[in-house]
Amino acid sequence: MTLAKAKVEAGVLLVERWILAALRKRRFFSLGEVNEAIAELLVRLNERPFRKRDGSRKTLYETLDRPALKPLPAERYQYGEWKTVRVNIDYHVEIDQHWYSVPYLLTQQEVEVRATASTVEVFHKGVRVASHARSRAPHRHTTIHEHRPKAHQRHLEWTPSRIVEWSGKIGPATAQVVDRILASNRHPEQGYRSCLGVIRLGNKYPHARVEAAARRAVALQVCSYQSLKAILENNLDGQALEAATDPPPPIDHPNLRGADYYDSGDAPTL
Repeated sequence: MTLAKAKVEAGVLLVERWILAALRKRRFFSLGEVNEAIAELLVRLNERPFRKRDGSRKTLYETLDRPALKPLPAERYQYGEWKTVRVNIDYHVEIDQHWYSVPYLLTQQEVEVRATASTVEVFHKGVRVASHARSRAPHRHTTIHEHRPKAHQRHLEWTPSRIVEWSGKIGPATAQVVDRILASNRHPEQGYRSCLGVIRLGNKYPHARVEAAARRAVALQVCSYQSLKAILENNLDGQALEAATDPPPPIDHPNLRGADYYDSGDAPTL
């Protein structure tokens, strides 16, 4: 390590003496002029013979470095962030609040995800199993159809009907909320995550409160996990729903002329 550092420092010193020192008294008016002058001196420096060995820096490059060079990659290098995650029961993984699909057989298994500015790649035991274009849309799914389970291979453990039945243990209104969440997604599996969130509310709050919150959500047509969570956190589940009321009658007053007055032509003009 010390020897390599010494060689680098010697190379810097050489450039300072043969290039920077040679240009110290010249004046330049553009970056292009500076680069052109440096290029000329650099050629002379590389062709200058060694003092204690045969050849020059140019001949050394031609015999040692050039034969070992490889073509540049076809694509520019992209910085990637790695993350180890567990595949959800909806066979999706979450990256920055967006969900990407993987083959459904990897459900509940650990995978590694490499995310760049343009792609999201998923690896299982060192083998890439999925690749997606990066999406910045929050709370959305990117799903490859081939990743979905086939009709005759659908998981017996996780099906929409079973999740609705499971939520029904809290109450019928909760099951109705879960059913509407599943129906609102293009693929029912894309609603699994929200449905599990609803069911887990039953572990944090009494079932009676969750069921009351679900009844409120159904009545207001806001069937989602976030809505139920907000209702419970703000203790709205204990409040009675306000009955719909008729709009108040129009105000009748002699100073109120109404639209007919302006249509009649009697109204002053500016």
